[in-house]
Amino acid sequence: MTRTAPPQNEDVTPAASPARSLHTGSSNVRDLLSRNLRTSGIYIAFVAIVALFAVLTGGTLLQPGNITNIILQYSYILVLAIGMVIVIIAGHIDLSVGSVVALTGAVSAVLVIREGLPWWVGVLAAIAVGLAVGAWHGFWVAYVGIPAFIVTLAGMLLFRGLTLQVLDNISLSPFPREYTRIAAGFLNGLLGGYGYDAFTLLIGAIAVAGYAVSQWRARSAKIRYQQPVESFPLFVTKIVVVGAVVMAFAWQLAHARGLPIVLIILAVLILAYGLITKKTVFGRQVYAIGGNLAAATLSGVKVKAVNFWIFVNMGFLSAIAGIIYSSRSNGAQPAAGNMFELDAIAAAFIGGAAVTGGVGTVVGAMVGGLIMAVMSNGMQLMGVEQQIQSVVKGLVLLLAVAFDVYNKRRAGASR
Repeated sequence: MTRTAPPQNEDVTPAASPARSLHTGSSNVRDLLSRNLRTSGIYIAFVAIVALFAVLTGGTLLQPGNITNIILQYSYILVLAIGMVIVIIAGHIDLSVGSVVALTGAVSAVLVIREGLPWWVGVLAAIAVGLAVGAWHGFWVAYVGIPAFIVTLAGMLLFRGLTLQVLDNISLSPFPREYTRIAAGFLNGLLGGYGYDAFTLLIGAIAVAGYAVSQWRARSAKIRYQQPVESFPLFVTKIVVVGAVVMAFAWQLAHARGLPIVLIILAVLILAYGLITKKTVFGRQVYAIGGNLAAATLSGVKVKAVNFWIFVNMGFLSAIAGIIYSSRSNGAQPAAGNMFELDAIAAAFIGGAAVTGGVGTVVGAMVGGLIMAVMSNGMQLMGVEQQIQSVVKGLVLLLAVAFDVYNKRRAGASR
């Protein structure tokens, strides 16, 4: 009995059908949103919150000077959120980052202000202290086996006490000008401009071009491996929208004081950790540990080593945040960093990290942190009392986690 070969013009590859279904016109956007509800929802929420507070503040929120202030005031929280989301993806938590911010800033202040050493010595010393703290936490969590919640809770108390000891329970200020430029300096006038900073606009244009190239390469790779992608018109629309937002942001900065140095630091960290989490073996192992610890162990992942370096990295980023915060405040205070850990955790969860681990992105954590920043700044501009601000932030965090639980139940029911 002979078999009849399928017609040559008929596509029989299994990946063709889903790919073709994504090019059905109006259903394309709906399909993408439904498949990526957690991710797409956070961007929609961010746009809605910005629009809401822009209206409530009479446009003050989006003024060039205020946008610059948001970056300067919340940059250290965004730095902490980068490390925190990696910790949460692995299924841990770190409650000590606020105390580490205070300790690293205190060490830097003692060396630079009290001892008169060069500003860069304070920076290096703060980073060294952050790495040591991370190694301390990593040892107890990874090699002794104590849950991270307990280890970092102890660390929160321990390093807050050490901060008081280092500072003799008094504040130290001021730092030299070179140190304060880390968080309060700007790059302005490098390429000239009439009423605006051309260099800031050039950096914005380079960022848009880089984003477009990276998205094109990602799309081409998916097509090459016969994975579903959005239609080309939707792809172009996404690039145009993102490009317009970035250039509008750069335009506002260019009309204020130029490009903040701390924004450059933050951009480098976002790019670096975005690549680390998505493109490296270490990043894949972090997701594997948080997604299924038993499977990761059986597949040969060195769980103890990965967990150790996760906390070393968190210590490093806490030190960077401590340097930025002490530079921004032009001194070191015993109460510095109070409640920073809760803001960083909230940013990670609002940005899409899962309570059970295995899910989350650096970009999502940044969006979550910006949501918290815009809400805080908007409510301050409106004159909302501090206790009401805390209530609103708590409700937003609760709703974000509830949304994550809802998504998991919906995904389980659809199987």
